[in-house]
Amino acid sequence: MDAQTARQKLLEEQESLAALRQQSEQARAPVMLDQQAVGRLSRMDAMQKQNMELATEQRRQQRMQTLAAALLRIEAGDFGYCILCDEEIAPQRLAFDPAVACCIQCRT
Repeated sequence: MDAQTARQKLLEEQESLAALRQQSEQARAPVMLDQQAVGRLSRMDAMQKQNMELATEQRRQQRMQTLAAALLRIEAGDFGYCILCDEEIAPQRLAFDPAVACCIQCRT
């Protein structure tokens, strides 16, 4: 996979993650604890859903950082090379995920 194709794929994934973040913003909002409006089990369910959304958002942020780092490697001309051993990363691995930073040998 060439750097320009990888760059386009990474930017598309960034846009997708940003859209998902915006869509799930309300689900991450604090849960109101009005006992008159919602029963105890409903509040617990809402809090559990909120915690799951917060965990998903954390993973989404980590992926966004990985994508940003990959874009920086493309700009620096280091795309396609392992950050640990400086060997070339297999093209199939990059085709699967252009954001990978390590070759398969260093990853294990």
